[in-house]
This record gives sequence, C-alpha cells and structure tokens, in this order.
Amino acid sequence: MIFWDSSAIVPLIVKEKESRYCFRVLSQDQEMLVWCLSKVEVVSALCRRLREEALAQESFRRAKLRLEELLKHAYEVRAINKVRSRALRLLEVHPLRAADACQLAAALVATQEDPVKVHFLTFDKRLAEVAQKEGFTVNPTAL
Repeated sequence: MIFWDSSAIVPLIVKEKESRYCFRVLSQDQEMLVWCLSKVEVVSALCRRLREEALAQESFRRAKLRLEELLKHAYEVRAINKVRSRALRLLEVHPLRAADACQLAAALVATQEDPVKVHFLTFDKRLAEVAQKEGFTVNPTAL
C-alpha cells in the first residue's frame, strides 16, 4: 500500500513530467491510501491551472472525472481529530505548511505511527524530506 500526497495524485489525472512514474507505481501497487481532504487540494491545483489557462475547460472537466474514478477505489484516512492532533505536533517540529502537515499526519495515523508499513509518494520537496525524517520510504524506485 502507498500513501499518495495530492502532488502525486495530480500527475495521474493531468499530464505532467511525473505522470509516467506515477502510473508505473500505481500499476505495481493499486492500493492507494489518501487523506480525505486530498480531493480538495487536487481540485485546487486543477482550478489554478484553469485560471492560468494552462488547462482547457474540457480538460478540467475530464480531469475531475478521472479524479472521482481514481478516488472511488482508494482507501481514505478520515480520522480528522487524530490527524489534526498529529498535524499540530508535526508543525511544531518540522517546517511544513498546514496542508502538508495534514497529509503527513494522515499517513502516520493510518500506519498507527509505524511508517515502514507504507511508502509515501509526494513531489513536494520539503514534504518528502520531512516524511523521510519521520521514517517513510519516499518515492520508491522499485516496489
């Protein structure tokens, strides 16, 4: 099982330089674990591209449909109170933004604080560094 940060979900629904890698990882391990608010972050990224005219309206619509289909099969971390509590502690220890702290906290809560249970996928450099410090294997080259 792999925890997918929102930055790793986006390349699955719109073409990015990381898309090929993400599809390869997904084909090797189809058990996706995601934070329940990742959908909000992904749609935010899509909306930003739409506003910046880096994504056409029809591509935006198709990307949202792909996101719905993808998340339909994912395991969601929904323990909001536990994630919030863990995220608050992470913020005091690491230089993270709030959303990234929630992503990492969700992965830690899902693994019951045992990060060797899952790999962590992210393309956010700071989040990747902190996830490694917390004990996760980040962006594995081989599963």
